[in-house]
Amino acid sequence: MKTAFLGLGGMGQGMAANLAKAGLLTGVYNRTQAKADAFADSHGVTAHDNPAAACEAARAIVLCVSADADVLEMIDALVPALSSEHIVIDCSTVASDTAREAGERVAGAGAAFVDAPVSGGTEGAKQGTLSIMVGAADTVFADIEPVLSAMGKSITHMGPIGAGQATKAVNQIMVAGINQAVCEAMRFAKAVDLPLDKVVDVVGSGAAGNWFVNHRGKTMVADDYTPGFKLKHHHKDLGICAHMARQNGGDLPLANKTREDYEQLMADGHGDEDISALFRRRVDLFG
Repeated sequence: MKTAFLGLGGMGQGMAANLAKAGLLTGVYNRTQAKADAFADSHGVTAHDNPAAACEAARAIVLCVSADADVLEMIDALVPALSSEHIVIDCSTVASDTAREAGERVAGAGAAFVDAPVSGGTEGAKQGTLSIMVGAADTVFADIEPVLSAMGKSITHMGPIGAGQATKAVNQIMVAGINQAVCEAMRFAKAVDLPLDKVVDVVGSGAAGNWFVNHRGKTMVADDYTPGFKLKHHHKDLGICAHMARQNGGDLPLANKTREDYEQLMADGHGDEDISALFRRRVDLFG
């Protein structure tokens, strides 16, 4: 299926590159034209100067942008060029109600919409090993599986439009809790004078092992916060989770606490660092 990609940020670059490698990518669009031009030159595709132009040569249009308002803005730019042949696949992380609103606007043009948020960080985007959570009609999901498989390793149809984003919210809440637990535990390990690299190896291979400690533990304790997933983006995502929780009459105390910690880190200039920079905040635990 011929595919265009809109949004060449930290995740989008790798995802679009894997579509090109699979021979599916026809063109790209990015708000910063120079970035689109550079990518197009490197991968032999077209750099479009507006989102609607991407619809001319592609049947699938993949979006990966930052926020709910950005998604709806992009959808509105696409709608005039959409037809019944098109499928819009949004890989951004937004609220479920935003996904449903985007789906309604796309359906008004006769096209299909899919919400397909991803997890796996920039490493997963580059390696094509992302976990992709999909909200779509059954027939539409069957059509777009080859596109998603070029970008991810685990592709799961979770239900109708909005279900993908709801699943991503579950993921982001868990990430917040795991981040807090790992950072607290490693501050404890440091306080009792353990060799931190060895601690990461030991706990990472036991019952406490998880993706975060195995992929971020050693860089974190070395004060290397090169972003795999930027802290400011998780802060945004946890705001979405809080919004969805309120809609359903609930609360997320651990996620909210993590968001507060992120706000202080962002105020201190660490918003573009990896979420493991939470380790900076947990220095308060032991004097």
